[in-house]
Amino acid sequence: MNILVTGGAGFVGTNLIKRLLRDGHDVVSLDNYCTGFKLNHQDGCQYFDIDITDSFDLHSVLLNIDIDIVYHLAALARIQPSIKNPTPAIKNNFDSTLNILEWARENKKPVVFAGSSSFHHGLWGSPYAWSKHAGEQLCELYNKVYGLQSVTCRFYNVYGPHQLESGTYATVIGIFEKQYREGRALTVTGTGEQRRDFTHIDDIVDGLIRCGDNIETVNGEIFELGRGVNHSIIEITEMFGETEVEYIPPRPGEYDMTLADYSKANEILDWKPTKNLPDYIEEVT
Repeated sequence: MNILVTGGAGFVGTNLIKRLLRDGHDVVSLDNYCTGFKLNHQDGCQYFDIDITDSFDLHSVLLNIDIDIVYHLAALARIQPSIKNPTPAIKNNFDSTLNILEWARENKKPVVFAGSSSFHHGLWGSPYAWSKHAGEQLCELYNKVYGLQSVTCRFYNVYGPHQLESGTYATVIGIFEKQYREGRALTVTGTGEQRRDFTHIDDIVDGLIRCGDNIETVNGEIFELGRGVNHSIIEITEMFGETEVEYIPPRPGEYDMTLADYSKANEILDWKPTKNLPDYIEEVT
């Protein structure tokens, strides 16, 4: 198949492209390298450096490229930066999704959309949560009005190879890994009692591909892709062994708990997570 991946130089996109290439597909990536890196490029994938919030650029790049399905992963994907600076998060996440769906409608191509578990904590919890829910609503709109095939996968705290370890969009596991390697204290926000459902990137990629492979069957569905088990941040620091912990003030938008219910994905897609966080941390330490 000929597959388009937006955000293909980022964390999830890079791992997805690796798997797609290994499975024998032809892959095209669109990325503006805001949070992605050219170091993540995979041999055999065709990469374009463009901003997909620009509809003209999007249509121009794809004009003579044959695409069978789109995996739309591109987003500014963190809560705290969206609270600090809402305009980029809202504009990027909404406009990019609208442009992808409009291109897909015109070309009659199905879309697998990367949603977010932040939806469960209220639309008004952060601009990021709102923007991702708005993306789901756009998918439903195009599905019901125009018959565009689409499916949404909500991710839960993804970790694994190619995760960001520093900067505004770093993941907590990535941050802890880097601090551990450098012999520094692990920084814990607030009390550390907040619990998160952490999902390995390989399981996320498997769920995405199952959705794409079965798009006609799962058209219009929303799936939660998570481990179904959560850990407190303090418990995670303990998995890193006898390591110093530094407490820092809680961040705006922080919520108490995430916990996926993946029963629907298991029933319809025969998907279930196969990797767990303690084993992963044991491997990297």
